[in-house]
Amino acid sequence: MQTSKYTKIAVVVLVLLFLVLSVISCSTHTHTYNQTTTTKKVPPGQAKKMSGSKSAKNYAPGQQKKH
Repeated sequence: MQTSKYTKIAVVVLVLLFLVLSVISCSTHTHTYNQTTTTKKVPPGQAKKMSGSKSAKNYAPGQQKKH
């Protein structure tokens, strides 16, 4: 059986194409952790005590003004 020069080149090109596509399709996933999801939220009364203010209204989520 005789293989032509073009058949050998075609096989080499197909193998290289397969290898390149295999490498390109690899992906890495990085996980970022949000500070708010890993820590518990402080209740408004406790935030008031820590800051030393007189009102917890500034720390309650429902009392925040929209800008």
